[in-house]
Amino acid sequence: MEAAERRRVTVRGVVQGVGFRPYVYTRATNLGLAGHVTNTPEGVVAEVEGPPSAVAAFCERLAADAPPLAVVDTVDHRTVPLAGGAGFTIVASRTGGPPRTLVSPDTATCADCLAELADPADRRHRHPFITCTHCGPRFTIVTGLPYDRAHTTMARFPMCPDCAREYADPADRRFHAQPVACPACGPRLRLLTGAPPRETACADPVAEARALLAGGAVLAVKGLGGYHLACDAGNARAVAALRARKERGDKPFALMARDLEDVERLAVLGPEERELLTGAVRPVVLLRRRAATAPGLADAVAPGSPDLGVMLPYTPVHHLLLGLPGDPPGPRLLVMTSGNLSGEPIVTDDAEALERLAGIADAWLTHDRPIHVPCDDSVVRVCDGLPLLLRRSRGYAPLPIALPLPVPAALAAGGDLKNAFCLGEGHRAWPSAHIGDMDDLATQEAFGHAQRQLSALTGVAPALLAADRHPGYRSGRWAREHAAGRPLVPVQHHHAHIASALAEHGHDGTRRVIGVAFDGTGYGDDGAVWGGEVLLADYAGYTRFAHLAYVPLPGGDAAVRRPYRMALSHLRAAGLARTPDLPCTAACPPDELRVLETQLERGLNCVPTSSMGRLFDAVSSLAGVRQHAGYEAQAAVELEAAALQAPPDHRAYAFGLRTPAAGAPGPVVADPAPLLAAAVADVRAGTPRPLIAARFHAAVAALVADLCLLARAAHGLDTVALTGGVFCNTLLSSACARTLRARGFTVLRQHRVPPNDGGLALGQLMVAAATPTEHPSRGGAHVPGGTRQSA
Repeated sequence: MEAAERRRVTVRGVVQGVGFRPYVYTRATNLGLAGHVTNTPEGVVAEVEGPPSAVAAFCERLAADAPPLAVVDTVDHRTVPLAGGAGFTIVASRTGGPPRTLVSPDTATCADCLAELADPADRRHRHPFITCTHCGPRFTIVTGLPYDRAHTTMARFPMCPDCAREYADPADRRFHAQPVACPACGPRLRLLTGAPPRETACADPVAEARALLAGGAVLAVKGLGGYHLACDAGNARAVAALRARKERGDKPFALMARDLEDVERLAVLGPEERELLTGAVRPVVLLRRRAATAPGLADAVAPGSPDLGVMLPYTPVHHLLLGLPGDPPGPRLLVMTSGNLSGEPIVTDDAEALERLAGIADAWLTHDRPIHVPCDDSVVRVCDGLPLLLRRSRGYAPLPIALPLPVPAALAAGGDLKNAFCLGEGHRAWPSAHIGDMDDLATQEAFGHAQRQLSALTGVAPALLAADRHPGYRSGRWAREHAAGRPLVPVQHHHAHIASALAEHGHDGTRRVIGVAFDGTGYGDDGAVWGGEVLLADYAGYTRFAHLAYVPLPGGDAAVRRPYRMALSHLRAAGLARTPDLPCTAACPPDELRVLETQLERGLNCVPTSSMGRLFDAVSSLAGVRQHAGYEAQAAVELEAAALQAPPDHRAYAFGLRTPAAGAPGPVVADPAPLLAAAVADVRAGTPRPLIAARFHAAVAALVADLCLLARAAHGLDTVALTGGVFCNTLLSSACARTLRARGFTVLRQHRVPPNDGGLALGQLMVAAATPTEHPSRGGAHVPGGTRQSA
C-alpha cells in the first residue's frame, strides 16, 4: 500500500465564478482523495491527501482540463504535512489580504440553459434569469472577492430549497453557481409604462414588451451591464423616433438578430464572424452589408455605412424578446443601442433610467437585480482573419493583458475620446471597460467610480499615474486633481499608441520599432495637432522620423464637423484653386467661404495639423462623398465604403516626399499636394467617386511602405507597428500590412486592445513605467517621457 501524501495546490487566474471549485471537487473525489478546496483573494486553494499516484494524477492536467470559462495563469503545488481525515469538501471562502485572483467577464447564455429556457417541462421554462456555472453575469454583479454569492448583487435573493439543493449537489451543473435562481427565488422582471411610469399588471412582462416593440414603441431594456434602447429595426418610423430622441445624428445603430439566418440576409459572414457572433462573448460585430438597402431593415439604421453592427442575443431576456419557438410573431431584428443620450455614459440605475431615458423610451423592461459595474457592449470587426477590437468592454473586461516587462502599481488615465483607463502592476495590466467621451460631467463621474471599483477588484493601489500630454484633456485634468502627491507622467499621444501595440505583442523594449501612428488628433511636442506620424520608438522614448505636412486646421472642431473646411485648407496649402466646380467649394456657404479665406490667410484660429484623419476628411469632401460629419470619422468611414465599391484599378495617387539635406536634422515630410492635384483632376474629369477613394487608399498604403523603407535604410529597423484610429479602416490596414510584409517587414497590428484611443491607456502605462520620476514630496521634478533628437 502506498504511503499517503498531501499537497497544497494554488491556482491563479480566472478561477472564481467559473465552476473551478466544483471541478476540483469532482476531480478529487473521483480519485478517492481527501481534503478541501476554497476561494481566497489570491485564487483557488486546494489541499489533497492520498496515495502519491492519485495526488500526482490530480495535479496532472489540472489546468488543461479546466472548465470552459476558466483561464488558468499558474498552478503551484507543494507538499504539506498530512492531516488525515476522509472525504473532500468545499469549505467557506477565506477573506483577508489584497485580491490576487481574476474575475470572469459576463458570458452569453449557454446551450444547456437555452434548452431549459425553451422546455415547458423544465422548472426554469421562460425564466428571464436562467444561468449556470458556465454562463451568465459575473463582472457586472461582483461587489468583492472572493467570488461568492454574498459578494455579488445576488446576495439579496435567498435561494429557494430547490435552488439550494442544486447549488449543493456536486453532480449538478449549478453546483456553487453564485447567480443561480429560479422563478421562486430569483430576480423579478417588470414592465413599466405611462407617464409617470407605473408597473403594468401583466402575467408575462416580456410578451407585453414584444407586443409594444411590434407596435413601433421604443423600449428601455435592462441588460447585464446597463440599459439598452430597443425598437423594431424594420419599422422606419420607430427607428427615426429613436434616432431623434437619442440625438444620434447619422451614427449607425447596433442590431440584435434572432439567429444567424437573419444576419446572413443582411451581411457577408465568414467563419471568423460566425465564431464571434455565436461565442461566449457575443460582441457587436461589424459586418460588410450585402446591399445599401435590405428588406426588413429601415434605411435609417445605418445610413451611408458600409457595415452593419450586429450581435446575437446573449441574455435570457434577449432570447425571450426575440421569441422562442412557438411564440406569436414579433420583430426578429431589433435596434439595440446603449441606454443614454449620445455622449453620456450608459444608464445602470433603475431610478436614473426612469429619469434620464424619460424623453426617449415609451416603456421600461426592468428587474430588481442591481448592476454593480457598468459595462457597454464590445465592438469587433474582422481584419485579415483576425479580430480587430474597436471597443473592449462586455465579455472582455476585466480580463488582464500580460505585460512583457514588470510595471509598478500604476494608473493610466487614457484619452478624452473612447476613454478607457488602465491599471497595472507586475506583469499584468487591466484595461477598464469602455467609459465614453470625457466631455460630459456624468462620464467623468463614471470614470472615477469605475477606477475605484477596478482598483478594489484587482488590489492595485496606484503609486504612479500617467496621462496624455494634451494640456486641455479632461482625463489629464482628472489625473492631476487626483494625484495626491503621486508622480504623474505626461505621455505623448502617438508614443502611447505605439507603446500599446508593443505591449500587446510582448515586445520587451530592447529594440526600437517603426511606429506608424495615424489618427485624427494628438497633441504634438511643438504644440501642433499631430496625427500622421512615423516615430522610431520604444517604451523609453521616440524620434519623430516622418510626418504628414502641416496644414491649418481652420476653426478646430468646426473643421472636424465640416470636412469641406479641411478640403479647402488642403487645397490652399497645395496651391490649388478652389473653383466652384469642386464639391468642397460648392458645399461651403458663400459667407462662410469668405470668412474661411480670411481665416486661412491671416492664420486666425488655425493651429497647424499633420493629421492623417483630417486628410481622409478632406479627400472625402473633395470627392463629393461627405461634407458634414454627424459623428466621429463619418467622412472617413464613407470614403472607405466608396473605395470598396471600386473596380480593380492599379493606379494610385502619390505623395511627395521632402527629405532633409544630407547631415541636416529634421523629419521626412510627406506632402499631399501631388495627390490632391491628381484627385482634383479626376473630379473635374468626372471620375467616379469609388475610384478616387480607392486611389487615395492605395496612395496612403504606398506612403507607409515608402517611409518604412527609408527608416529601415537609415536605422536598420525592420519591425513596424500600425496603430491609431485610422487603422480601424480594414481596407487600409490590410493593404499596408500586405505591402510591408512583401518588403520583408514584421508587422504588428492590435487585436486585444483597440488601435484607437480606447487602447491608449495601455501604452501610457508602459511609457510611464519606463520613465524616470522623482516623488514630488521629495522635491524632485517629473521627467517627461522622452523625445530623442529628430532623425
